[in-house]
Amino acid sequence: MIHVTVWNEDSAAESSEKVLAVYPQGVLGAVAAMFENQQDFQVRTAYLSQEEAGLTEEILEDTDVLVWWGHCKHGLVPDEVVTRVQQHVLRGMGLIVLHSGHESRIMQRLMGTQCSLRWHENNDKERLFVIEPSHPIMRGVPAWFELEAEEMYGERFDIPKPDELLAIGWYESGDVFRSACCFNRGYGKIFYFQPGHETLRSYYNEYVKLILQNAARWAARNRELDRPLRSEFAPALEEKR
Repeated sequence: MIHVTVWNEDSAAESSEKVLAVYPQGVLGAVAAMFENQQDFQVRTAYLSQEEAGLTEEILEDTDVLVWWGHCKHGLVPDEVVTRVQQHVLRGMGLIVLHSGHESRIMQRLMGTQCSLRWHENNDKERLFVIEPSHPIMRGVPAWFELEAEEMYGERFDIPKPDELLAIGWYESGDVFRSACCFNRGYGKIFYFQPGHETLRSYYNEYVKLILQNAARWAARNRELDRPLRSEFAPALEEKR
């Protein structure tokens, strides 16, 4: 059983009539539902207004994959929570960062960059082209698929070169974007995925859901490797003669 925690800042913007008309349970509920209908996931939700931003040591210790959707309250996540999440990723917890979570403090911390990009809200049609079809995250996904409307994210995306680039998005505005990126940090795996504007229907798309389900399985913490990252005394592998 993979323990998934879906985190959301639960901002007022996400409870507006315009958002609820698309996602009646909010973005948090829509993302959590992707995992709740799969037998191999156990899902909890957490959000910013809870104690310790909903990400206590106990919750993170019991989390195999943390899914992060943030929008306009990135700066309100406390320093100690960012550090706690970072340490759990380095120890092996998986992290999936969605859409506008690219500018979250945890993403910036783990990438070492501002993670800035170009954007506009013209509800552009987007086509996502899979460039690594053999990767586990892209299992069952066609060579390309289309989203009727998305917020345009364009290059340059200020991130380090991904360890693996799985998909590129093309918009009818002519822009392109590295839409599905994998990174390794310490013992942890990180997946950034671009679709997911709060007033558009991307989280209902069957391939978006499949990609995120596959990503959670790929990124899930390996408890056999889970340990603090620190220098350890190591006995000699062979005796000196």
